Amino acid sequence: METLKVSAKSEPKSVAGAIAAIVRTGEPVEMQAIGAAAVNQAVKSIAVARGYVAPNGIDLVSIPSFSQLEVDGNEKTSIRFLVEKR
Repeated sequence: METLKVSAKSEPKSVAGAIAAIVRTGEPVEMQAIGAAAVNQAVKSIAVARGYVAPNGIDLVSIPSFSQLEVDGNEKTSIRFLVEKR
C-alpha cells in the first residue's frame, strides 16, 4: 500500500493526481497528515481525486483514523486516511 505524507504546503491537485493514479491500479492509498492545515489539504485532495476518477466509474471512499508517529524523537498524533474504491 502506498503512503502519501501530506503537509500544510501540499498542493491538493498534485496529491489528488497521485491518489487517482494509484487508485486506478486497484490499490488503496494511505495518507498521513499532522496538524489542522495538513488535514485540510488532505481532505481537499480526496475531494478533487473523486472528481478525477468519477468519469472512469470509480467511486472513492475515505476512512479516517488516528495514528501515532515518531517525528524527531517526539511522538505525534496524525490523522490517517485510507482511500479506496467503493
